[in-house]
Amino acid sequence: MTRILHTIDTTGPGGAETVFVNLVKKLDPALFQSFAAIAGTGWVCDQLRSSGVEPIFVRSKGGFNTRYLMEIVRIIMDYEIDIVQSHLLGANVYSCLAGMLCRVPVVSTFHGFVDSSRRDRLMPVKRAIVNLGSRRVVFVSERLRQHFIAEYGFSAGKSSVIHNGIDAGRFRFEKDDSLRRELGLSADHILIGALGNIRPAKGYDLFLRAARIVHDAHPQTRFVVSGQGAGALYDSLLKLRGELDLEGIFHFIGFRDDAARILNNLDLFVLPSTTEGFSISTIEAMFCRVPVVVTRSGGPEEIVASGFNGLCVDCTHEDIAQGIIQLLDSRDLGRTFLSNAYEAAISTFSLSKMTEAYAQIYAARK
Repeated sequence: MTRILHTIDTTGPGGAETVFVNLVKKLDPALFQSFAAIAGTGWVCDQLRSSGVEPIFVRSKGGFNTRYLMEIVRIIMDYEIDIVQSHLLGANVYSCLAGMLCRVPVVSTFHGFVDSSRRDRLMPVKRAIVNLGSRRVVFVSERLRQHFIAEYGFSAGKSSVIHNGIDAGRFRFEKDDSLRRELGLSADHILIGALGNIRPAKGYDLFLRAARIVHDAHPQTRFVVSGQGAGALYDSLLKLRGELDLEGIFHFIGFRDDAARILNNLDLFVLPSTTEGFSISTIEAMFCRVPVVVTRSGGPEEIVASGFNGLCVDCTHEDIAQGIIQLLDSRDLGRTFLSNAYEAAISTFSLSKMTEAYAQIYAARK
């Protein structure tokens, strides 16, 4: 049996954290024994413990953290780890260093464009460590892979693309009205929503401005964002909502750990991101048979074939608004998208397909 140490230095919730948890939980237990090293309590910890997995805590702090590195080394030695599976730049770098010290192969996974910056003066060093210490460098979309190779010099020869997968048992069509009742909506209201934590790359300012245009054309529309948010960015979005006179029409409901229920309350899903490595929430919406409008922001173009299983639009509030209005004005088009989207999602983006792709990498000699 292969003993795998999974590492990540964030506590979630988020897309990378979801993939991390799913790999720990869903790899074939007859072939793999999984151990999870995480940075502390929080959503990731709760998800692991609810599945019967007790995490190993490794404190991660800014700067070069030799203690974190040596803790990973200790875990590899104590648990007789065969392979390390790491996620996100920080954990990838430390895991590769630890893997080289222990002579244990590492699979490094990158999840988004925001996991790098040309302003990071140490990026050439980090890239060199990941290139040298990784058996494979996995990207969640081809666009992301090409970006990291062209912009930062990551190894093309060691790179692979594995799209994120969704649990079809959890995300399925089960029409629900609990959120609509919570928001005080009637059956005549059209609920349009987005899922994802409130960060600059999520483009929620664009969504707000698009909502103003859509609501003027379709006054029965209401809007919702489910995602963790606080601080200056969140405050600026609330201020913009007031300026656009959308209070009572556009709702921020915070993080909810029931994405399938939220999606099954929606009439339309929108991804307004300016950059996106992939987009787990778009796939989840497809599994729940909700029509989707997504921006051309990187990974989503590998999910949505515009005009076939959804709409891809440019990253402007005007184009987002027009995409939404197009679907609202043509319900037949939306129904066509639904059929095509579900078939594409179930055949291409299943959780079993994702875990099998990782298992093949773990089983490879090189």
